This record gives sequence, structure tokens and C-alpha cells, in this order.
Amino acid sequence: MIIIPDCALEWNDTSFTHITQPMASTPPMQRLAIYAGTFDPITFGHVDIVERASKLFDQVIVAVASNQPKHTLFSLEERVALTTDILQHVPNIKVRGFQTLTLDLAKELNAHVLIRSIRAVADFDYEFQLANMNRTLHPIMETLFLMPAEKYMFVSSSLIREIAALKGDITPFVPPLVAKALIQKMSHPCP
Repeated sequence: MIIIPDCALEWNDTSFTHITQPMASTPPMQRLAIYAGTFDPITFGHVDIVERASKLFDQVIVAVASNQPKHTLFSLEERVALTTDILQHVPNIKVRGFQTLTLDLAKELNAHVLIRSIRAVADFDYEFQLANMNRTLHPIMETLFLMPAEKYMFVSSSLIREIAALKGDITPFVPPLVAKALIQKMSHPCP
């Protein structure tokens, strides 16, 4: 057995050459994923997905979309602030707002994985189309589908907003900070 510490062999046409310089150690590629959504508001289902994704990747970017076509209850800045506060216990995530295609954000950050949450079969049809469109536009992009915990399978931000508007109890579905913000927003709607 031949052991050559801190050096390498280089092959040319006829022989191996011993290289006396240590091989450059390159840092391993960081496993980075993006979990994009409107988060209007962030729910326990979203938190569950982020916590689980954070165990699979070195860093998860929680990307809060401006979503111009959708009318959101909370502004982009409010949604970023709420999401940041709610997820501060997860060390390897960053929250940021964005106003581009998710693919453009992924290219900017050199991320090759998009996290998507699937609650039901109805979600899958849309998410399947989106994943295939993303792969067509950016062939090295992968989509990882995660299902939330069973107790959050039916929770959606739009249902939470509807329950809050009708003064129903939203505390089982959203963190206390979000419940407080929703109650304030519903009692003082902007014109």
C-alpha cells in the first residue's frame, strides 16, 4: 500500500508524476434550497415545512413573494417581518422578500432545489405542472415536495384569513404573533 499524504499524483501520457504541493481543499458545495410562498399569513403548516426542510439542507431561503396578481392582506414588508419573527428559532434559514420569478431568485442565489408543500391531491396537479415548467426553463432545477404534518394538511392561509374575518378561532392554526396581527388587521382594515 502506498500512502501519499497531502499530495496527489498527476497522470500524463506515460506515467504518474508526484505533486509535492498539497491539494487545494475546496469547501463542499452548500446544500441550499428555496421555500417560496406568499405566506399571507404564515401558518403552522408553513412552519412545519420549514423546520423539516432545515434538517435536509445546509440553508433554506424562505422567500416571501410580492405576488402582484394576488391581493394580499399583509404588505410584503409585514409578511417578511412576521415570517422572520416566527422562524427565528430555526438557525439555518434566511427570510427575504422577492418580486421576481422564483426561478430567477434561485439562479441569483445559485440554488438548485425548490421546496414545495403538498397538502392534498388537488395541490399536486398544480405543483406537478409548476415543477415541470421550472425544469423546462431551468433544467438543473429540482423540486422537492414535502407534506405537512397530518394535523396541518387542511390549513391554508386563505382559510385562515376567512376564519379571522368571521371572528373565528384561528389559534390552532397560526402562531400567537400571527393571530394577534390578524386580529389587529381585521379590526382596522385599510381603505
